[in-house]
Amino acid sequence: MADYQPSGSDPDSQSNDTNILYSLVIPVYLNEASIPSLLQIIEGLQEDLGNPLEVIFVIDGSPDRSNELLLEKLPRQSFGSRILLLSRNFGSFAAIRAGLSRCSGRFIAVMAADLQEPISLIHDMYSALCSGECDVVVGVREARDDPALARLASEAFWAVYRRFVLSEIPPGGVDVFGCNEVFRDRLLTLEEAHSSLVAQIFWLGYRRKCVPYVRQRRQHGTSAWTLKKKIDYLMNSMFAFTDLPIRLLTLMGLLGLAFSFVLGAAAVTARLIGQINVPGYTATVCTVIFFGALNSFGLGVIGSYVWRTFENTKARPLNIIMEETIIR
Repeated sequence: MADYQPSGSDPDSQSNDTNILYSLVIPVYLNEASIPSLLQIIEGLQEDLGNPLEVIFVIDGSPDRSNELLLEKLPRQSFGSRILLLSRNFGSFAAIRAGLSRCSGRFIAVMAADLQEPISLIHDMYSALCSGECDVVVGVREARDDPALARLASEAFWAVYRRFVLSEIPPGGVDVFGCNEVFRDRLLTLEEAHSSLVAQIFWLGYRRKCVPYVRQRRQHGTSAWTLKKKIDYLMNSMFAFTDLPIRLLTLMGLLGLAFSFVLGAAAVTARLIGQINVPGYTATVCTVIFFGALNSFGLGVIGSYVWRTFENTKARPLNIIMEETIIR
């Protein structure tokens, strides 16, 4: 039976057990009903791996009894475990980062507590990482056993994400991933609020491998991944990884300026040939259109400078040396 210590005993401690090969991070939010099945599946994974496994459960401000159930059941499990209880709901990405910061294994995987990803996917991730052929593995959905409306909404969301934020991301999106210690340490240096962990994974580069899987139907509870959270996630990703809104504003300003000259010329011509008889109409139209377009263009230019300032405040490294070979 694995030794178990409550997370509250030392919240800043990190295990120094160098014998741990695998770590598994699981954010938990409104997953009370799925915990018994989740623990049973992890037991099977531990047996299949044949090497020490530690599991980091991150309670992300969950209002149900998830924390109490884990405190009750984990001491009876064969795998090592740790519970991180966050002070409130910070979101899944923040919870995952908290779990990653407490991992002791050489190879780390992240999975959801709702059991929609098959446990075989985690096994495949560990196998790819152990082979040394990659530094990070992402799970790519080949299909999903979800209602038609949910599939359509997901496909639309990731299509927009690929088009406007990150073209490298797989068409089905990424929910889970695995990585080695080196990649984990580099990922944790990107301390950005209101950003996208998935986009950060792709931004870092390194040797990446995609593992396909079929997303399973949710058996317990309802998803907390609401439309509002999807919109917030899309907006955070867009503002953190692309200047597309600023470029669109600048383009609209340029097109507006061009249109104002054309419409202004048409209004002046109409005034000269007597088709417009209202005093001041031509000057008003030309002024409003011109300065409205000029205002949009000016905001785009100013936004470009603000974007560059924003990029510098994120303090991302200008380059990342993945490996250095010294030949003498």
